[in-house]
Amino acid sequence: MEAAQDFMARFGARLVDNGYPAIPIWPGTKKPGRFQAGAWCDYPAWTRHCDRPTTLIEVETWATWPDAAIGLACGTLVGIDIDVLDPDIAHRLERLARDMLGDTPLLRIGKAPKRLLVYRADVPFSGPKRAPLEILAQGRQFVAFAIHPDTGQSYVWPEDSPLTVALDDLPVVTEESVRQWLDAAIALLPDDLRPATLVSPSVSMPSTSPQRGTLAAVRSALAHIPNADLEYDSWVRIGMAMKGAIGEDGASLFAAWSAMSAKDVPAATAKAWASFRPTTIGAGTLYHHAMERGWQPNLTLVLDGSTSQDEVHPAAGLLAKLAAIPAEPTAPVQPFDLTIPDGVLGDMVTYMLATARRPQPELSLGASLCAIGALMGRKYRTESNLRSNLYVIALADSGSGKNHSREIINETFFQANLAQYLGGNKIASGAGLLTALHRQPAMLLQIDEFGMFLEGIADRKRSPRHLTEILDNMTELYTSAGGVFLGAEYANRDGKNERRDINQPCLCVYGTTAPTRFWNALQSANVVDGSLARFIVIASGNQYPDENNDTGIRSAPPALIKSLKLIAAGAGRMAAGNLSGLTADPTTAVDPMTVPMDPQAKAIFRDLSRDITVRLREALGTPFTPILARIAENATRVALIRAVSFDPVRPVIRADDAEWAIQFVSTCADRTMVEIGRRVADNDIERNHKRLLEIVRGAGATGLTKSELIRRSQFLDRRQRDEVIAVLVEAGIIEPIMTATVTKPTISFRTTGREAW
Repeated sequence: MEAAQDFMARFGARLVDNGYPAIPIWPGTKKPGRFQAGAWCDYPAWTRHCDRPTTLIEVETWATWPDAAIGLACGTLVGIDIDVLDPDIAHRLERLARDMLGDTPLLRIGKAPKRLLVYRADVPFSGPKRAPLEILAQGRQFVAFAIHPDTGQSYVWPEDSPLTVALDDLPVVTEESVRQWLDAAIALLPDDLRPATLVSPSVSMPSTSPQRGTLAAVRSALAHIPNADLEYDSWVRIGMAMKGAIGEDGASLFAAWSAMSAKDVPAATAKAWASFRPTTIGAGTLYHHAMERGWQPNLTLVLDGSTSQDEVHPAAGLLAKLAAIPAEPTAPVQPFDLTIPDGVLGDMVTYMLATARRPQPELSLGASLCAIGALMGRKYRTESNLRSNLYVIALADSGSGKNHSREIINETFFQANLAQYLGGNKIASGAGLLTALHRQPAMLLQIDEFGMFLEGIADRKRSPRHLTEILDNMTELYTSAGGVFLGAEYANRDGKNERRDINQPCLCVYGTTAPTRFWNALQSANVVDGSLARFIVIASGNQYPDENNDTGIRSAPPALIKSLKLIAAGAGRMAAGNLSGLTADPTTAVDPMTVPMDPQAKAIFRDLSRDITVRLREALGTPFTPILARIAENATRVALIRAVSFDPVRPVIRADDAEWAIQFVSTCADRTMVEIGRRVADNDIERNHKRLLEIVRGAGATGLTKSELIRRSQFLDRRQRDEVIAVLVEAGIIEPIMTATVTKPTISFRTTGREAW
């Protein structure tokens, strides 16, 4: 199960900025809650947020509550809840909603394939429920950011989310339009999923009782009906409904529920129960009140007590099918012994290491892959039309030698007369990137201080559009290498603003940065939207290796220069020199060499596909699915580069190419996901928690004394540090250790092994 997260602290302010009526959700549940006297309890007055915007002051208060999740109150906001476990039916109902109500950008998944679509109402209205379909409208709420109590994973917004789409930008619906959709949707449901009216009461109940319920359903519904400050008439009504639903079996249940109120007098409760004589009230009333407060009965729950408990549940077949799906653990991070491959790739890495003051094998490999990938652009492709365009980020501390690989590539390309493949050291705008690629469709961009660069292009709230367009264009170019990238259309087409199309662009990006700067620049949105998934993130295995004192003036080996020229010429099939990689017009079609894959390599990639599918299903609802989904694609690109590196003239992707590429890319992806969980934060509060936890984790099993922890966390003042330590200890993530000394005991801290995020 995924550990609880402070969703309100991370996302609350951003939701308010986008106009959403955020409310606090009791961790581990789907109902609104509040944190009082050191414990979570019900929040009876939450419905007031259906009628007015949430204030920033409220969010800042809720953000201090431990593990506070986030719900959105409905009124202006409307949710179309499709509570169906059949994937095909759920998808058809979603498609129907988009066709009839508008193509909303907001889709939320809790327990797949169930789904919820979000719309906006100009005039609030009450929403009907016809299980398994429901209109969440005035007076209702739904969970937006939380840990799902059934799956143990975060709710996921697979497309856009309320963090990126303002409330005012949602499609507008009316009460009439949603009821029309509901009627049409009901007609699409098979008979066993259509809502059924509760049948007449069983003979065991008095004839005056209108609806018989079941003990399990009543207990489940009652858990969603608060009784902190309930007025007397409502208290009586709930008691009458319980007795009408399950008779005297509800006496102890009603007494326990009544005892939740400070006004409860046990003797008076028992006397009132004995006096109840329900004639027109029963389970339906109780269920109605519970559903108004967020209760969504499980499909396995029998609501109608008049139905024989021995009957087969109408969804039994579907439930059995779901239960039969095996649940395997997510693959752990595997160790990876870096081996330098043969061919041009190995020659370039070896040259970099031999000339480096501080040799960095991992960084040299990443830089070489990108360099050769750029030279291969528009000249080689796989049988599935994948190309050699790679995005690689190399992480190493300052002074560790991370710049050397870039310097070697620059010098070698100039020596080989291939400098036209080198893009500038800086990218000023998204339009500037496209202009450079239009001039040179196959290009290598080498960016130092990539973390600083990423801060500018990834922050959509504060950065200007011309910067954020850089990341947008890079994301689109990554998937456009095998086709035509269509340029932007301009209103004023005066010769300078003509649309610029690029046929088969090959952009390779190699960025270097310090680890802390890189992870601090990322936000969870960059993980979820898939922009990070396109990058292979490589970390140095040894931040400060021994110095090589024999380095000096260098010149690339002639054999390496010759091999790079051969690859740039497509093994002699295309022009070399300054014209290599270019055509008379970047929109002109080119005909790359197709690199085949032998049967063994194909079998290895088929096995990878099955493994990734299993991991994707396990990771559903987490931010890691985009990264997992790109492993096979990135591994195929790397295998293509390795195969061409070994034999540019008659390349074939063989089993050893496939195995090496898969191990390399998978290891990088697994380590990236671990680092995301430990380091990526959306605000300073979350960032401080994670930074301090990393300091304690780095101390290992022996722990860290409080004085040493203070010394290493000078980025926090005393109050902030004490608050962070208190939260981590209370959550059971770190633990204090008392050690006796001659004078007085000392306090140390160590991790407990539980992950906080």
